[in-house]
Amino acid sequence: MSTEIHDREEATKAVREILKGLHRGEDIEEVSRRFRNILSKVSPIEIPLIEQQLVEEGIPIEEILKLCDLHVALFREHLQPRELKGVPKGHPLDALMKENDWILKQTETIGLYASILLKVEDEKQSKEVFARLKAAVSELLKIGLHYRKIQMLLFPYLEKRGISAVPRVLWGREDQIRIKLRQLLEIMQRADETFSPQLVNEAVNKAVEIVRETSELVFRENKILFPAAYALLSEGEWAAIAEISNDLGYIISVEEEWRTDAKPILPYELDAKITSEQIDKLPPEFRSMVAFHGIEPDVYKVVGREDIDLNTGFLNVDEIKAVFKSLPLEMTFADENDRIKFFTESMLRKGFARAKTIIGRRVEYCHPPRLESIVRKNIDDVKLGRAEYREYWTRSGGRIIRVLIVPVRNENKDYLGSLEIVEDLTEVVNNPDEVKKRIMVL
Repeated sequence: MSTEIHDREEATKAVREILKGLHRGEDIEEVSRRFRNILSKVSPIEIPLIEQQLVEEGIPIEEILKLCDLHVALFREHLQPRELKGVPKGHPLDALMKENDWILKQTETIGLYASILLKVEDEKQSKEVFARLKAAVSELLKIGLHYRKIQMLLFPYLEKRGISAVPRVLWGREDQIRIKLRQLLEIMQRADETFSPQLVNEAVNKAVEIVRETSELVFRENKILFPAAYALLSEGEWAAIAEISNDLGYIISVEEEWRTDAKPILPYELDAKITSEQIDKLPPEFRSMVAFHGIEPDVYKVVGREDIDLNTGFLNVDEIKAVFKSLPLEMTFADENDRIKFFTESMLRKGFARAKTIIGRRVEYCHPPRLESIVRKNIDDVKLGRAEYREYWTRSGGRIIRVLIVPVRNENKDYLGSLEIVEDLTEVVNNPDEVKKRIMVL
């Protein structure tokens, strides 16, 4: 048995024991100290690999996330210093790293206000500092956009190459920070209503926790994730990421735009093989993973022979028909000449009665004569740009129906027709309190 395999097996056993100890409520420093010698023998990337194995064996992501702090602590010395150099200004990674600089400055501000609050005894001054802390925390909510770009733009390219554990664990960590930010703001809102030392201390403790975890995540991104992505992704992939980044926006001011002549490449278009040249440029953690563990790229082909390119994805005719039937609403499309061309039927919610005989009919003739002028005005308003949409509510057989009339335009803003969207909202209107109970904050 090779030394690497033996060390990995020992490390896997150690991580299992650490997880068991954490599950029993033991202190993470104490339980990890017993296994530090074993874990120090393996490459830093072994921990994410073991994490991936444990996830595949059914251990919840929440349990695996408890190892994040341990991982960073064990390999902090190994990772320092390693700055990502040579990234062009305006490049998506350049923007992400500048966003991390902003995040660190914001967390430092939060940490400063939190430490001052612990020392202030005067209530008036305490309230002033507390208000500044709340403003800084509210500003840090922008971090969600930073995480969204990493989740939507970087992770799919890594997963296509067979690297899935790192994205899953990082996403879980990002999600925890966003949840804790919401929890902190809830505590602070309660303190606004009833200012008390207990609520102030609760807010300070939560703020310090967020500062620590956010800083650790910045460390992971700058030292591990970003260098790996920069080594692996082609210029065409970065071109696609740059386009979508511009659409999503930034939490900082991007003064220079990165330009390339490369054709944008999306993850599903990749033949995601990792070359030896790319391996040489990887951070040690990823290099070890690729070299010794035979990462299997995702070779699934999403585009079928019968598929239609719908700009945001691909569907064949059978899938399109089934998708329309699965919607909890019904739609009727009239073309630029106001003739009915298409309608959908929902398996879940029924709107107005319609039949295939309306195809080709004038749209206003599909309504009672007393409503023709209203229908005509609504369509003309959206067609001529006098309104973004028209909305009205009605009843049908005891059901409460919302109707939207929206214009349908192409990429050049040319009018193609109008869409009537009919949605049954009876339950929402009649039982709002019951509906509110089902709301989940995601």
